[in-house]
Amino acid sequence: MMLYLRLFFEFLKVGLFSVGGGLATLPFLRDMAANTGWFTEAQLADMLAVSESTPGPIGVNMATYVGFTVGGIPGAIISTLGLITPSIIIILLIALFLKNFKDNKYVQGAFYGLRPTSTGLIAAAGLSVAYLVFINPLFSETHAILDLLNWKALALAAALIVFTRFVEPTKKLHPIVFIGISAVVGIVFKFA
Repeated sequence: MMLYLRLFFEFLKVGLFSVGGGLATLPFLRDMAANTGWFTEAQLADMLAVSESTPGPIGVNMATYVGFTVGGIPGAIISTLGLITPSIIIILLIALFLKNFKDNKYVQGAFYGLRPTSTGLIAAAGLSVAYLVFINPLFSETHAILDLLNWKALALAAALIVFTRFVEPTKKLHPIVFIGISAVVGIVFKFA
């Protein structure tokens, strides 16, 4: 029972403070990993990959995933409820009051002030994921400069940038095509 309460309150905190959407949950999830031991940073990167490639909001997918791995189906439900409870309450309160205050300069100022905050949280999360993906853990053992970077991951990321941004026939493809191709490339070239 205590595990379920802790899952609920840990994800309640994440839902309450991760302004900016699913990627903004990553700094909080990193902190949760360090404090609870429920998952490692490598598992967090895997959860992000799964959450990005499945339907639904990233934060909810990650809460459900962590809850399930720690507490089974009840843990998944409780973690998800913990994450979405603050949003539901806040949206209901905003809906009640915003129509009366939407033109208020303080309300507008608060919304503009939240933009850089959410951008910074998302950028921090992106840098954390980039570090996990592109920095080779072998470097800490060998200290060889060629072991610093994960060259396979860099090559795949560069190819994806080229094909999604600069090659006219492929840049209009649905993102799931690139996710599927990346999964196949990871298997064929033994990224694990």
